Amino acid sequence: MRRRAASGAAGDDRQAAARAADSADCTRGRSPSPCRLIDLCAVWDAGVFLASAAGKGAPSGVPGRRLNEAETLNSVREAQFQRLEAERPRRPGCGARGPVLRMAGQPPPWAYTAILLCALSLGRAIEIPMDPSIQNELSQPPTITKQSVKDHIVDPRDNILIECEAKGNPAPSFHWTRNSKFFNIAKDPRVSMRRRSGTLVIDFRSGGRPEEYEGEYQCFARNKFGTALSNRIRLQVSKSPLWPKENLDPVVVQEGAPLTLQCNPPPGLPSPVIFWMSSSMEPITQDKRVSQGHNGDLYFSNVILQDMQTDYSCNARFHFTHTIQQKNPFTLKVLTNHPYNDSSLRNHPDMYSARGVAERTPSFMYPQGTASSQMVLRGMDLLLECIASGVPTPDIAWYKKGGDLPSDKAKFENFNKALRITNVSEEDSGEYFCLASNKMGSIRHTISVRVKAAPYWLDEPKNLILAPGEDGRLVCRANGNPKPTVQWMVNGEPLQSAPPNPNREVAGDTIIFRDTQISSRAVYQCNSSNEHGYLLANAFVSVLDVPPRMLSPRNQLIRVILYNRTRLDCPFFGSPIPTLRWFKNGQGSNLDGGNYHVYENGSLEIKMIRKEDQGIYTCVATNILGKAENQVRLEVKDPTRIYRMPEDQVAKRGSTAQLECRVKHDPSLKLTVSWLKDDEPLYISNRMKKEEDSLTIFGVAERDQGSYTCVASTELDQDLAKAYLTVLADQATPTNRLAALPKGRPDRPRDLELTDLAERSVRLTWIPGDDNNSPITDYVVQFEEDQFQPGVWHDHSRFPGSVNSAVLRLSPYVNYQFRVIAINEVGSSHPSLPSERYRTSGAPPESNPSDVKGEGTRKNNMEITWTPMNATSAFGPNLRYIVKWRRREAREAWNNVTVWGSRYVVGQTPVYVPYEIRVQAENDFGKGPEPDTVIGYSGEDYPRAAPTDVKIRVLNSTAISLQWNRVYSDTVQGQLREYRAYYWRESSLLKNLWVSQKRQQAGFPGDRLRGVVSRLFPYSNYKLEMVVVNGRGDGPRSETKEFTTPEGVPSAPRRFRVRQPNLETINLEWDHPEHPNGILIGYTLKYVAFNGTKVGKQIVENFSPNQTKFTVQRADPVSRYRFSLSARTQVGSGEAVTEESPAPPNEATPTAAYTNNQADIATQGWFIGLMCAIALLVLILLIVCFIKRSRGGKYPVREKKDVPLGPEDPKEEDGSFDYSDEDNKPLQGSQTSLDGTIKQQESDDSLVDYGEGGEGQFNEDGSFIGQYTVKKDKEETEGNESSEATSPVNAIYSLA
Repeated sequence: MRRRAASGAAGDDRQAAARAADSADCTRGRSPSPCRLIDLCAVWDAGVFLASAAGKGAPSGVPGRRLNEAETLNSVREAQFQRLEAERPRRPGCGARGPVLRMAGQPPPWAYTAILLCALSLGRAIEIPMDPSIQNELSQPPTITKQSVKDHIVDPRDNILIECEAKGNPAPSFHWTRNSKFFNIAKDPRVSMRRRSGTLVIDFRSGGRPEEYEGEYQCFARNKFGTALSNRIRLQVSKSPLWPKENLDPVVVQEGAPLTLQCNPPPGLPSPVIFWMSSSMEPITQDKRVSQGHNGDLYFSNVILQDMQTDYSCNARFHFTHTIQQKNPFTLKVLTNHPYNDSSLRNHPDMYSARGVAERTPSFMYPQGTASSQMVLRGMDLLLECIASGVPTPDIAWYKKGGDLPSDKAKFENFNKALRITNVSEEDSGEYFCLASNKMGSIRHTISVRVKAAPYWLDEPKNLILAPGEDGRLVCRANGNPKPTVQWMVNGEPLQSAPPNPNREVAGDTIIFRDTQISSRAVYQCNSSNEHGYLLANAFVSVLDVPPRMLSPRNQLIRVILYNRTRLDCPFFGSPIPTLRWFKNGQGSNLDGGNYHVYENGSLEIKMIRKEDQGIYTCVATNILGKAENQVRLEVKDPTRIYRMPEDQVAKRGSTAQLECRVKHDPSLKLTVSWLKDDEPLYISNRMKKEEDSLTIFGVAERDQGSYTCVASTELDQDLAKAYLTVLADQATPTNRLAALPKGRPDRPRDLELTDLAERSVRLTWIPGDDNNSPITDYVVQFEEDQFQPGVWHDHSRFPGSVNSAVLRLSPYVNYQFRVIAINEVGSSHPSLPSERYRTSGAPPESNPSDVKGEGTRKNNMEITWTPMNATSAFGPNLRYIVKWRRREAREAWNNVTVWGSRYVVGQTPVYVPYEIRVQAENDFGKGPEPDTVIGYSGEDYPRAAPTDVKIRVLNSTAISLQWNRVYSDTVQGQLREYRAYYWRESSLLKNLWVSQKRQQAGFPGDRLRGVVSRLFPYSNYKLEMVVVNGRGDGPRSETKEFTTPEGVPSAPRRFRVRQPNLETINLEWDHPEHPNGILIGYTLKYVAFNGTKVGKQIVENFSPNQTKFTVQRADPVSRYRFSLSARTQVGSGEAVTEESPAPPNEATPTAAYTNNQADIATQGWFIGLMCAIALLVLILLIVCFIKRSRGGKYPVREKKDVPLGPEDPKEEDGSFDYSDEDNKPLQGSQTSLDGTIKQQESDDSLVDYGEGGEGQFNEDGSFIGQYTVKKDKEETEGNESSEATSPVNAIYSLA
């Protein structure tokens, strides 16, 4: 199945539309987007040059507008060249933009430059494909591919090799100059040149002095199309002079005084590495009191008596000869006021005073004085050093005036006495000072740092391949301090002395070619130099005249699955660059747009394949020399799908399980159905049967338990489904009373016995324990050994529950002890008691350690690690490992060491080079098998180079595309993890808008040379730097690039508020968007009235950018309104914010809430329910009051009306009742007075309230009834306790 590449050509149509719109704006005299570069392909009409975009924010399209000529020659050309680089592959050129240039009057002088550069936009560099047939056919000027370094230091003991290799067609010839004069190789028998190469070999096997060949060499590679030059290679012979013999007197010094022991090593080439040791080759212990300076001298901040216990010898190690020369040692004699060397005083809190040494303020031993200066070249390391004396030993601190130390590049060395800043740049210049302090005082030294720079590339010239009649340019732009000078050469000769060429024009650091012809082919050299160095680059101009040709096989068949995305490739080549078009089934229009997308390399992408996309696709490449075409046949296949998937199952042991897997696929594709068990390929045993649509397992065993995956695949796609099979043990049917007993774990096995003792095996027998009513299913045999992991038990093997004796396979030289665990369906038993021990005889190891790795933990080492072997694989005593390593490329002799642990560190390794590693096991019986070779790498260092030729193309208001050149692998100094872009928002194009300048980053895999940075803020100025990242960290930063994002749509307006003060109006208020993303041109308000399901007509209002309030006049008091508000820029409307009126009750004002209720509360369900509940409650209260009133007039009827009611009178059967003391009990809301009586609240009901009189008595037929008040006679109350049920009156009282 073909897979599409990531889309990288989006936006071409939008850019073309934007350019067309800009041209139309110019014609109308209106200025388009202010952030676009000046387009020099504009129309000169009626004597007025109308630029199609504004530069530097100035208005464009204004008749008669004149620009400064000198400024335009530089800024306009730079802008156009950058745009050429960004749009080069598919730029249509000036001819496709509009009317032909015509003059109507004398144009201003700068217009000639504009027209010239407009013509240059037609030039498009051609890339030669890597197809060997094309590479061998096309002629090509020479290109230097390999050369020695500029400062070439050689070992005098070896033959001299000066490399120079080049390619070209025809193959180039070589010659050399030495000290700017022709070097005649034929006259010197020691000098020869390698075949098919320019590499010089100087042989000293027959004698001769290498010093005679020192000098400056330069290689010339030539064929009939031009000459390429190498760098000027300065050849020097390494020197390691002997140390002059000298007798050194003992150095006498007072205790506490400072001391400097000078090394003064003999000058070598390169400079030797200095270190101090004693004459017995013991290293000198260094700390903040005693340390070695960068110049090699040994400094004592103060001398103590213990310094006499050793002597001091300076040693110089020379790189090429690998020799160490030792200077005669210094002997110290320390004069002291305390002659006894009392070691207990070393830890004394005031050691110096205890020994009678006077304390003193710090003073500088190096550098001298209070100020000094230092110059460093850009890209190098800056090393600042301050060494101070004093008692007690001073502490050193570093500062930079007017700023902080660069934390990402600065590090302290030599006990804070040295400050190193790596990869220095111009921003690191300034004044640094070191502060030396102790308890007696402090002193400081100021170092003024100046950063200069050897030339470095801003734009290195690239090879230029053009078609006849095309235009192009070579740019050689470098920077440095001081500013470098640029010299052009052609074929190794100064351009001034070359024959004149009317088609070539030199403009400073740029050579412009117009209307190139075959005769224009040559190799140009650009030499950029200043006092600190030089850069030399070759770039050839090749003119090719090639008709179109296809590079892929003809009539390819592409099969793809339905609804997938695919890409049809059609690689082509030609000069001039052909145009490519796609057709389907030999008819119709060019395919591009919609479901099709054509990439710059000619590939056709179909975004979603459908059945109707099947057919024959033809790609046609055309240029002025002819055309070529190729066909691709596309077949669309149905996807593979599992429509009946296997299901999870539970099977008993010994039963049969079947897993279904039914598949639907394209009949023209071959289907393969396979099974996985626990994500590993399933072995189909004789108990299993695999059919086309199922898998059957006969006699299911416990080992069959696990997950089963059905994989249905064709050559184009696959589908899979998974199910889990659970296996249950047999459960016997109870046949007697014991079978129904509770089950438990088995008892432990007992009486373990070892028999049949052999060299590599033993028989273990045991007696099973009680199974506790659950049959034993398995036995697990474990072992323990007493050498590597005593007391730790490991599983050895597993046996069925029906056996009690087994033969165990053993490893050599292990002191075994065994135990057995029984398992049933309830669980595991306790382990048995251990058996007696049995030791097997030893043997050489049969395997080697696994997981061997070689990785650097520092830049100059490699740590070799492995997984150590366990006791069962040691096979003998004294297990150890033979570690071998060697450089992979050098194929040198193996280094080896014997290690007893699991790691070994190789020191003094070059940075990130591959090593071959072998780790072999060995014991006292012999060595293991020959180990496998593993490739490891030494430590990584920070990358030395930054990505070059970083190009930025703005895709839209929030995204840019990046493109850069690959760095050389030798500069990565490690594994290239990624290219990383650091970018930050420098400012907004809107005035007075604060922006965060926090750095952000985006990473791109190391095999990519382009990428997209998104989520940018529109209408902003950005800066961007790129670095190379390896395992150690970031490399140097590239040149800072600046770009500007165009306007975008704004974010939603903030705090949109809807208020309704009355029934007639609605007030709207809002704040400006948080992110304008451009210049606001106004706001758009859309609103519509609605009432239930009825929606009115939408009304649109546009406001100025300063208006943030609006009042809507309501059409009626019932309808609600829905508002949608958005802000606008020139690009369009942004995100809208939506609100409704009236606002919800918890957010609205009281007036608004009241209006809302008046408008539509009567239709709300909750309101209707509330009203019903209130009505029901009122009705209940009325009923209760009526009942109480009607019963309040009843009383006991006596035969004799003058007889009062007694307490012993029972209740009458006529329904009358007495008021009991229940009525006088305190109710809720009542208050108790100080005398214990009950006070009724005003809300309490009484029958008095319903009477006509205010004294609480009623008259019925003239008879006296009595008082019905809350207070009753005490005696009557006590004698008439009511037994009636709770009445409604009491219920109401309790509610009160």
